Parts: sequence; C-alpha cells; structure tokens
Amino acid sequence: MPLPYRELFYTSQDGLTLFARDYGERTAPGTPVVCLPGLTRNSKDFEPLAEHLSPHRRVICPDLRGRGRSGYCDNWADYTPAHEMMDTLDLMGAAGIGQAVFIGTSRGGLIMMALAAFRPNVIKAAILNDIGPEVEPKGIARIAGYVGVMEPPATWDEAAVKLRMMSEREFPNLSGEEWRVFAHRTFAEENGVPKMDYDAKIGTAMRKGMEAAKGEIPTLWPQFKSLSQMPLLAIRGENSDILTAEIMERMKQANPEMSSAIAKDRGHAPFLDEPEVLSAIDDFFAAENL
Repeated sequence: MPLPYRELFYTSQDGLTLFARDYGERTAPGTPVVCLPGLTRNSKDFEPLAEHLSPHRRVICPDLRGRGRSGYCDNWADYTPAHEMMDTLDLMGAAGIGQAVFIGTSRGGLIMMALAAFRPNVIKAAILNDIGPEVEPKGIARIAGYVGVMEPPATWDEAAVKLRMMSEREFPNLSGEEWRVFAHRTFAEENGVPKMDYDAKIGTAMRKGMEAAKGEIPTLWPQFKSLSQMPLLAIRGENSDILTAEIMERMKQANPEMSSAIAKDRGHAPFLDEPEVLSAIDDFFAAENL
C-alpha cells in the first residue's frame, strides 16, 4: 500500500540530514501548511490532521533535528528553538514554499513565534496548539522530569500502559486502542519492540537551559506580538498544565483579534484530531480564505 505522503529529505545549515512528510498535491489550491511538533514529538503526531487537510492543500510535517527520522546532533547545545527555526526555513526552501500556514504544537509553537519575529513574511496565518508566550512552571518541571531519562518499554502493550499511567489524568477518556495509537506515534520500532524516537540529549539541553535560567522561565511576549500581523488561532487543552486558562486570557487581551478553541478532556497537548478542534481549524481556514 503506498504511503499517503512523499518522503522529503533536506540538509540543515550545519550539515544534518533532516526528514519531513509531504502530503497533498504540490499544485493544490489551498495555502500550504507546515506543522511543527512538540519537544520530543515528530511528524507522526500530525497524521490525522494532515490527512484531513491534504485533499485541498499541501501539508509538510517535519521531524525536527534529533527526532524521528532526522539526524541527531553531536552537541546537546545545538538543540535550540533558534537552530530549529533555521531548519524550518531550510525546509521551506527544499519544499519550494515561500509562505505557509504554520501549526505549532508546544515547542513547535515557540519556534513559530520566533519565526514570526525573525521572518514574518513566511507566515500567512498561524495556529498555536497548547502553547503561548509564557508557560506554567509546574508543567515544564513535569516534562523535564522524564525527557531523555525514561526507560523505553519492552513491548507495545507496555508502551500503551506506560503512557496511560503518565497522562490519564490529563486525557481521561481515551480508549485502550487510542492509547495504543498514541504509543505508536510516541515510540519508534526496532526489531519489533518500541524504542525512544528522539535523542536523549534533548533532555540534557532542556535541563541545562532551566539551570541557566535559575528558575526564571523566559517569556516570549514580544515574539507573540509579532503574530498579531497575521491571522491567529490558539487551541488549548482543557486540562493543560502548560497553557493555563489565565495565560490564554492574557493572550486574548494582548491580541483581541485572536481566535480560540478548547479541546475538551485533553491535556498537553491536544492531538488535533478532536472533532471540535478540526471544526475550529476548518472554520479558521474558511474565514481567512486560506
């Protein structure tokens, strides 16, 4: 059975071979979409959304450096949003795309905000998935506690159980099959068993950054303001410990034109396959003639 996407390989400015999924026809009429994943996530997270959007537009879903099928850095210090922002511009060049709608989940949203400040003309419109210009410290501490140090599960059933134990409070209504699908998007497979699908040095980079910040997590309000130049939709998981309701309210005050949506029974971060989220995204594309 043929893949529903083309495989796109390209090279970063510092010589890494990077990978992206390229859905949809290159001549499709809709504005192309670039989907940027979370800290340890990859292109697999966007499978349902890409298949939903790609009948009418091209959808590019990269594995950021050190994740999925992309190359790993030798130095942990090269895992930064700045490096990943430049990789994103390299991706657009390789794909032949000058401007796109950007969808950024968590870390991907931070990259998108940096890009809005650095090269705003490449962003036609923006969708932030459970991320804002500041984050809840408890949520960041939770993530830092497992990134790069979690033991890989021995079986796929164990992988699904492990994810359920970690996240069931934030995602209370997932079925057993949904946890298994989530496991296959979280882990890679080697010799029939799950393995971590990202470089453990990403966790080192995160913890080193937090140590350097001495408990003061930087905010990105100036970069967020750059997104006011283009249409913006913010999606929040109802149970999120990263994008709180209070932060979302401050985002609306800073950008009254921003659209918003809530993913019910979801934590950090919504899967972007929820009916109410897909409806909000479709309405956003229609309203902005994308």
